[in-house]
Amino acid sequence: MEIPSDLINTIGRNALRTASPAVQTLIDEILARHGQAVRGILFYGSCLRTGDDLEGLVDLYLLVDNYREAYPDRMPALLNALLPPNVFYLEREFGGQTVRTKYAVLSLADFQKGTSRRWFHSYLWARFSQPTALLYACNDQVTAEVLKCLAQSVLTFTRRALPRVSADFSARQLWRRGLELSYRAELRAERPEKRARLFDAAPQYYEEVTRIAMDAVSYPVMIISGSDTTHYRAQISSGVRFVSRLTWSLRSLQGKLLSVLRLLKATTTFEGGLDYILWKINRHSGVAVDVEPRLRRHPLLAAGVLTWRLYRRGGFR
Repeated sequence: MEIPSDLINTIGRNALRTASPAVQTLIDEILARHGQAVRGILFYGSCLRTGDDLEGLVDLYLLVDNYREAYPDRMPALLNALLPPNVFYLEREFGGQTVRTKYAVLSLADFQKGTSRRWFHSYLWARFSQPTALLYACNDQVTAEVLKCLAQSVLTFTRRALPRVSADFSARQLWRRGLELSYRAELRAERPEKRARLFDAAPQYYEEVTRIAMDAVSYPVMIISGSDTTHYRAQISSGVRFVSRLTWSLRSLQGKLLSVLRLLKATTTFEGGLDYILWKINRHSGVAVDVEPRLRRHPLLAAGVLTWRLYRRGGFR
């Protein structure tokens, strides 16, 4: 898939930012932890959208050269390679307050693959098709490669979402539908109304990247004039739309299984993993469960039991 230079440049204008002093405190600690293996650090999610990095949990992605060099021990490296990414929790004091992050570790090679059409599941290309900030890169070559991957995410996302919208559509309809499908493909705690607001958080970004991407996708798409909002018309056969429905159903099944496995893995990768998972689900969905002391002594078993309880109560969708 050829990536238009206009798309890379547009994403670069949005992505190349300087970290706030609070987030920089976290970045300095992450760099100290993982040393020379660090290639880049990405910032995405709700704190990026709101600009408030002290109230919520800062979502960072740490891109590394390879997993073995990123850790002093072999087991975390092995887990990261088998089921990327590994997720860690970190908090630091800043100006009399606490700044917190959940950061995920991913190799640059897996990032390149996961944002492309070679990666079936939407876990990476749906996340990074959304506005993302590149806060650290070890050199200009890594900067260029990361921007290319972010642009690649947009193309992968739009190509796979297009067959699931009507023939006539707007950028808003395309992204809201695609994000809805990608959220369904994981165990996510966010309520549907929150997902619907993602487009409204950065409408200019989504409108601009959609306009460029429509010239690069493999389906015939034309602009429909005569409206204040840009509308498009895509020629996609009924057969392609049917296959797309099947593949998104498979992504949903695959993604929910992978989400459970990642939750189980998260209980081993940072202290307080169970409490973090329960806090996040309660924060997004309002669903809460208690953890019995006997379960706390067996984090892996507890994660499986609690995942089932939360799912039954509507904590996941």
